[in-house]
Amino acid sequence: MKKYTLSIVIPFYNEEARIAGCLEALKNWTPPHAVRLEQIIFVNDGSTDKTEVRIRKYELGIIKHLKTNIVVASYGVNRGRGYAVRHGMSLSTSDYTLFLDADMSTPLGELDKFIPAINKGTDLIIGTRKNGKSTVIIHQPLYREVLGRAFTKLTNFILGTNITDFTCGFKAFSRRTKDAILPHLVCNRWGFDTEVIFAALYHGMNVTEVPVAWSDARGSKVRLLVDIPRTLKELVAIKLAYATRSTDVVHPILRPAYKIAQTISMALV
Repeated sequence: MKKYTLSIVIPFYNEEARIAGCLEALKNWTPPHAVRLEQIIFVNDGSTDKTEVRIRKYELGIIKHLKTNIVVASYGVNRGRGYAVRHGMSLSTSDYTLFLDADMSTPLGELDKFIPAINKGTDLIIGTRKNGKSTVIIHQPLYREVLGRAFTKLTNFILGTNITDFTCGFKAFSRRTKDAILPHLVCNRWGFDTEVIFAALYHGMNVTEVPVAWSDARGSKVRLLVDIPRTLKELVAIKLAYATRSTDVVHPILRPAYKIAQTISMALV
C-alpha cells in the first residue's frame, strides 16, 4: 500500500482554556498506516493569551510520540480563521494537508475514514456532520443547530451548490488543490470554508463529503450577531468574485448559477 505524506494545520486564537485537549489527543494518537506524518503546523492568529506557551510545554512529548516535526507560526494581529489556515497550508509540501480546529470537535481518529478517498486521489475531502450518516456525540444548543441548517440551505441557494456541511473544521486538501486554490481566495474569516469548496468546484476538482463523528465544544469563537452578517457579506463577495469569470471553466453543475450571478454583477457595476 502506498504511503501518503501528511501535514496537519491547526489554527488558534486565544485557545488557552481549550488547547490541552487537542495536545493530549496528539500525544496519544496513532496515525493511519497509509500516511506518514511530516509535520504539525500550529498557526497563532494573533493570540493575546498563553496558548502558544501551552503548546511549547507539550511539544517534545508530541514529537517523541509521533516522530514528526512541529511548527508554530505566529503573527501579531488577528486576521481570521481563513487567513490562518491559508498561512499554515502554505508551509506544507505534503501529499495531503489536513486542517482541523483547535477544539478537536472531530477526533483525530476520524482521519481513518478519509483514507479511501485519499487512495482515490480525491482533491478535497470534507468532513460532514449533517448528511444523516454522521455521529453527533454532543449537540450544539438548538438555536445554533437551527441557524446552522439555515446557513447551509442559504449558502447552497446563493452559490448553486449541494453540500451538506460547509463549516465542519475537518478538511483534507491534496497538494494540487491546496496550491491551485488557496493563494487566490478572497475570504479571511468564517466564509473561508465555503469559498474553498466553491473554488474547488469552480476548478472542476473532485470534492467528496465523508461523515465523521463530532462533538460540540463549548467556548466557540463564533459571535452570532457579528459573524452572521459578516459571513453573508462574504457569500456575496464569493459569488461576485467568481461570477465575472468565464463560464467555460466553471464546473457544469455551477454554470446556471454563474450566469445569473454574472447578470447581477453587471447590473451592480
